[in-house]
Amino acid sequence: MCCFFTALVFFGPRLGVLVWWLFQPLRFSATFSTWIWPLLGLIFAPWTLLMYIIIAPGGIVGFDWIWIGLGVLFDVMSYGGGGYSNKERFGY
Repeated sequence: MCCFFTALVFFGPRLGVLVWWLFQPLRFSATFSTWIWPLLGLIFAPWTLLMYIIIAPGGIVGFDWIWIGLGVLFDVMSYGGGGYSNKERFGY
């Protein structure tokens, strides 16, 4: 678990998911029945995928939806932050 958090902090959620998949492949097979959803999550919504993998094997109930929402929020912030920082460069 220490390697997972180190990879997550230094290289982002995509590498964190890949490291976790290497060390605990049974968690992925318990969470997903096909390979397409993890691949799409890894490409388009890595924070949401990471939160879903943490929560889903036990079932998503109650307060767990807050964690999924935080993952979605982090994904939206990571995509939207780049456009705001380029505002001065393009003169908007």
